Amino acid sequence: MTTVGLLYPGHSAEDDYPRVEALLNGLNLPIVHTDIGEDAHRVDVLQEMGSRERLAAGVEELRLSGAESVVWACTSGSFVYGWEGAHEQIRALAAAAGLPASSTAFGFVHAARAVGAERVAVAATYPGDVTELFVRFLEAAGLEVVGNRSSEIVTAAEVAAWDREQVVQLVRTGDHPQAEAVLVPDTALHTVAYLPELEAAVGKPVLTANQVTVWEGLRLAERRGAWSTDLGRLFAREA
Repeated sequence: MTTVGLLYPGHSAEDDYPRVEALLNGLNLPIVHTDIGEDAHRVDVLQEMGSRERLAAGVEELRLSGAESVVWACTSGSFVYGWEGAHEQIRALAAAAGLPASSTAFGFVHAARAVGAERVAVAATYPGDVTELFVRFLEAAGLEVVGNRSSEIVTAAEVAAWDREQVVQLVRTGDHPQAEAVLVPDTALHTVAYLPELEAAVGKPVLTANQVTVWEGLRLAERRGAWSTDLGRLFAREA
């Protein structure tokens, strides 16, 4: 049994994670819910949500769960600090947890490389200014962002209510002909149940926040051979 501890902000789409557990044998994903504060995709709010103190508050519970790695299961609450600031955030989390640590934001970088994508498109639920910060983060990592779409959604609660058709439409409209993968960065968005359909809709890898979060935790825990035909190219055997 591999245990990946997740720090998840508030309550939105955390039911994606039991779906992943059911598809990957021998995986345990304990979740500690962190304080979200105000529900708003606004830079100042996101920086406070990802503060060292709020993340450190949950690490003892994850240690007691037997976690082998810890992932801050939030994309925007990491990349809003910028490339260097996001690294500092994760170093502080690793020190507090005494475990290998990362965030969903870095998971996207590593996952894009894993599927061989150097040019990516971003299909975001965020407001435009927050999406632009994600684009800058990816570019700082050496990825080329050839297209991005912002949906101008402010709250996680609204994102969590999106249905399958809305998610598929987001990916289709956020795709770009030159992109080698489409990135969907909000952990408040339900995506795990739709991954095969999303990739079929655009004919390329689709990396979504909750999918990438689990993959990043497994990468840190050095678990090899975690694959499923239902979790997209990222979890395909050949990847």
